[in-house]
Amino acid sequence: MATTTTLRMSFKNQTGNTVNISLDNPKPDLTAAAVETAMDLVIAKNIFTTSGGDLVSKYDAKIISTETTDLYTPPV
Repeated sequence: MATTTTLRMSFKNQTGNTVNISLDNPKPDLTAAAVETAMDLVIAKNIFTTSGGDLVSKYDAKIISTETTDLYTPPV
């Protein structure tokens, strides 16, 4: 069984659509304050453009853990 962890940060763009940015393997000691600071920086630096325009506000942030159990591996 393998476990993967992903940080998913969600933003609103200029048209009001939600845009997700996901990062694998975030630091285990990551805090909500650190994530909010990073999201504010992404918006302030305007480093991502979407089809709906610039990112304009924070919407949500989650750490998602997924467990995968391999039930079959094909022979090599």
